[in-house]
Amino acid sequence: MNSLEDVMIIGLTGQTGSGKTTVCRIFRENGFAVINADMVSRFVVEKGKPCLAELAEIFGDEIILPDGQLDRRKLGRIVFSDKSKLEILNSICYPYITGEILERIRIFAEQNRKLILLDAPTLFESRADDFCDIIISVISRKELRIERIMERDNISYDDALKRINSQHDEKFFIDNSDFIIKNNKDIDNLSSIAKEVSDKVRDYYNKKYKL
Repeated sequence: MNSLEDVMIIGLTGQTGSGKTTVCRIFRENGFAVINADMVSRFVVEKGKPCLAELAEIFGDEIILPDGQLDRRKLGRIVFSDKSKLEILNSICYPYITGEILERIRIFAEQNRKLILLDAPTLFESRADDFCDIIISVISRKELRIERIMERDNISYDDALKRINSQHDEKFFIDNSDFIIKNNKDIDNLSSIAKEVSDKVRDYYNKKYKL
């Protein structure tokens, strides 16, 4: 089994609707292994998983669809309109999510994948930043993000605004990140900036481990 000592974990986070998916794609194309925390969060609440059972116990069986799957839209309406309920949701899910992320890091290390990007919208809330060597945040203007979220998730302006207001503000990300990527222009501009940052991270890794 390969050691985790020379593995570098890069946390990618930022505001919802800011363009993290594009940044993640650029890093993957540049040779980084990627763990998508959203996919992990979906995995831990699949039908029959203990995390889903805990959620139903707290928020009620109405969040479970007839086929036994989680009704994400209904749960979202509950938690994004009440900060205390969002905190309860996070306290239930994060231990399961963190455990699965650490297992996937171990698997990548065994495959000799040493540069690992953790794409995690709730990086700080889940305390996953504690095991990251570098943190990158993507930010964007509020109205741009609202438009993107409405189009991406097919939700109303008010629902998109609730999601934005449930997150940290721009200053928080700036104060707690090693790199900031601003996405207020087109996708080509974002891709160029992301490629530049990924190259800098790789150079830092190579110098640190004298490769």
